[in-house]
Amino acid sequence: MSAVPTAPEVFDREFLEIRAKVLEVAACFDRLDRAPGTVAHDPRMVRLRQVIELLLDASPDRAERTQLVFSREYDEGWRKKFGL
Repeated sequence: MSAVPTAPEVFDREFLEIRAKVLEVAACFDRLDRAPGTVAHDPRMVRLRQVIELLLDASPDRAERTQLVFSREYDEGWRKKFGL
């Protein structure tokens, strides 16, 4: 049975991938800032800003809470809506 890796071990393993993803997101926001017009009030941008704030929160389950920001509320009648 393998030992559970320590936080420094996980960080060493994941750092470059995290860095690359953060840079990619920053580049996307830079392109939006340079483009004419605004998306500041677009509901998708509002959700992205919510998620960025959420990521800075040290509380557990950030991935789950992030997914919930982007998810729709459960609709018991979804099958009927889609003709299933």
